[in-house]
Amino acid sequence: MKKITFFILCYALCAACGNGTPNGTDNQRPPDRPFYDAAFTNVPAPSDVVMYEANERVFAATASLNAIARRLDDLKALGVNVLWLMPINEQGTLNAIGSPYCVKDYTKVEPEYGTLDDLRKLVKQAHSRDMAVIIDWVANHTAWDNEWIQNKSWYTQDAQGRIVSPEGTGWNDVADLDYAHPEMREAMIEAMKYWIYEANIDGFRCDAADMIPADFWKQAIDELRQFEGRTLLMLAEGARTDHYTAGFDMDYGWDFYDKIKKVYNGQAAIANLYASHENEYAHIPAGKEKLRFITNHDESAWDATPIALFGGEQGSLSAFVLTVALGGSPLLYSTQETGVATTVPFFTPTAINWNMNPELLAEYKKIMAVYSASEALRRGRLQTFDADDVACFYRLYETHGALVAVNVRNRAVSFSVPAQFVGQSFTNAFDNTAAALPATVTMEPYQYTIWIK
Repeated sequence: MKKITFFILCYALCAACGNGTPNGTDNQRPPDRPFYDAAFTNVPAPSDVVMYEANERVFAATASLNAIARRLDDLKALGVNVLWLMPINEQGTLNAIGSPYCVKDYTKVEPEYGTLDDLRKLVKQAHSRDMAVIIDWVANHTAWDNEWIQNKSWYTQDAQGRIVSPEGTGWNDVADLDYAHPEMREAMIEAMKYWIYEANIDGFRCDAADMIPADFWKQAIDELRQFEGRTLLMLAEGARTDHYTAGFDMDYGWDFYDKIKKVYNGQAAIANLYASHENEYAHIPAGKEKLRFITNHDESAWDATPIALFGGEQGSLSAFVLTVALGGSPLLYSTQETGVATTVPFFTPTAINWNMNPELLAEYKKIMAVYSASEALRRGRLQTFDADDVACFYRLYETHGALVAVNVRNRAVSFSVPAQFVGQSFTNAFDNTAAALPATVTMEPYQYTIWIK
């Protein structure tokens, strides 16, 4: 019999005894496997998600789970209702380069970040603030010193029978898993269940989801969703359309991110952004969403920060307004709200002064307050208008409307208000002033406005 963790072995013996498991169809947990805590009952629907990605290493060099817990009220003030923790698993050291995506043990907390008890406290405190917590899950590969490596058949091998890293990636610090093996699949699913039992988490952001067979994701999500009375949020880092049929609630708006960068640097017309939005949503089932962002841990580390990509603080804010208001579920990445201009690594700790830019933080809070208060922005039917320099669109939900205008240029422009709205009374969502809209508006560099009615 191949070596598996004690937890998985005990779980399998319990199932063999006929006690029932979450893998079954009776929706009952094993009686000898109680949940650490009661289920969180306010996991938001995908259309209501406001997600914050926490890179542990920017919060503290050690004990970062506790440091994140101390900032929960600040996240709440940003309108966050889902906290995504980058991988909390113990990291490998053999051939390692410090990546949190190099997992040595799927059922242990990385000591640099804290303990299981620290994670439990963080989750409990987040729940008390009506925030769900999801954790990053690295299912495509493991560290070279993960105990699973003893099961050689669980891994992809070359012609000489040597375990290999994921092909074409350059990720030499990790070993590629082979999903042709049912035992490995079950071990992976049991490891995911561990964190629901032991830390009361509310779902997973699944790393490199496009690199893993859809039938595994369906198998895993079907089993995870059998927990009685629990709502799980499942996010795929990927863009394959079969993620939704596999059971994911959300995946990434990669094409939208690519297009908005091109719009801001003058390589694409605004109409391409609208087309990207429509194309991304063309194959999404009802109730599912795209995660929309102007940065995340990969982009801020390897591409550039929003400050560098979008022409400074004002440009980054305008790009964020456009991204949030056009559709999808918004993501904020830790450090985004501080306006850090240089790239932010996640393989090593980086000290961040969270008070470095109170004006920018205040503006993010204001934007998110407008978004959270507007059913039209979150759910409204979209109507777009063509213009060279200003992204303009209207979103209508029942009788509530929001007219959005964003200058995507670093210069003042004259903008023609769509004729159907000229003379109508709207309220500026940012300063709460009401007025009839004129035929023409002059917009300052990277200015944005949301009129509501």
